[in-house]
Amino acid sequence: MQNFDTLGLHPRILHAITKLNFITPTPIQAEAIPLALVGKDILGSAQTGTGKTAAFGIPLITHLLSNPDNTALVMTPTRELASQVYDILQKILGRDSGINNALLIGGDSMEKQIRQLKTKPRLIVGTPGRINDHLQRRNVNFSKTRFLVLDETDRMLDMGFGIQIDQILTYVPKDRQTLLFSATLPSNILKLSGKYLNDPIRISIGTINKPSADLKQETIETSETDKYDQLLTQLDRRQGSIIIFVKTKYGADRMLKKLKTLKYNADVMHGDLKQRQRDRAIQDFRSSKTRIMIATDIASRGLDIPHIEHVINYDLPQCPNDYVHRIGRTARAGATGEAVNLVTPQDIKKWNIITRLINPDDKIKSVSKSKSKGAPKRNNSFNKKNCSGNPSYSNKSRGKFKKAV
Repeated sequence: MQNFDTLGLHPRILHAITKLNFITPTPIQAEAIPLALVGKDILGSAQTGTGKTAAFGIPLITHLLSNPDNTALVMTPTRELASQVYDILQKILGRDSGINNALLIGGDSMEKQIRQLKTKPRLIVGTPGRINDHLQRRNVNFSKTRFLVLDETDRMLDMGFGIQIDQILTYVPKDRQTLLFSATLPSNILKLSGKYLNDPIRISIGTINKPSADLKQETIETSETDKYDQLLTQLDRRQGSIIIFVKTKYGADRMLKKLKTLKYNADVMHGDLKQRQRDRAIQDFRSSKTRIMIATDIASRGLDIPHIEHVINYDLPQCPNDYVHRIGRTARAGATGEAVNLVTPQDIKKWNIITRLINPDDKIKSVSKSKSKGAPKRNNSFNKKNCSGNPSYSNKSRGKFKKAV
């Protein structure tokens, strides 16, 4: 598929995607859209930043326009991703479509969402927790839902939403079209697809765990004592927008306070913030009002801000697969970007597992190295249940540091 004109799309959709500057379909769009338009269930995987939202959004809107009695449901793992998907789908739908919609996410006003649901929306986007809340209160009805999308499914399972997804889907007719997208396809995702998809077509674009070719990665070996000074050095030598990933909410707040004391233009994003605070933080970062975003892994999926130029992993992620999602916040849609990893001796086990995940042939070259004072090794194993079938840090580690790719 060379362009969208050959698909026979509704004029409303063609007009909308032209305004969005969707000219040439990405590989996942070229593979998924034609199949979804003819009603096929899809099990899709692709690297982050490859256009998955339009890959399911265009068929979804087409279905709603062609079937005026049907509704559609999209579930995502985080509020930020749900809001982003919702905005894109609204743009594809365009104004004056006559199709009402609702965004059901935690942290947002329940009263506002109830008002949206009273308009009998035909398109609902949300997170499993809040959707389930509305189902329990009988605010929402999925009896006419014939188009279902499960987006970033591996992350939803990582976050413990498996039971809630099961509960929600008992309210959705089995006679439906289902599109399941996941950045990775571990065994539990394949099992889930067998449960909820009907004879799905599997689409896999690229090497799932391999970072973008447009991304330069750098690893700096340091010590816990020197790590913060290394961070300041990186912030001073880099231009443009930066995301700094840290392990905990407390660590994010503490770093924000320290950077603001030094007059850095920074903000923070983590799960303890109220929804309006998260929305403001993202909007300020998106508009370049804020240059530096300090974030936990809540921002590692779905945050699509084209101008992000650098990702700094101050702490390594809690789950190895999240490394690719973190660094995937830059070098998106053909742009270039850089990622820096500050790795201490305590991180050896984690880092070796990450490098084997993204470079199974172990052909890994060093880009940067700084002298460190060293530190005593300690057990850095990770609780397997939080990785939901994906590789975890409990795997055996080999030898010394594996260098940067």
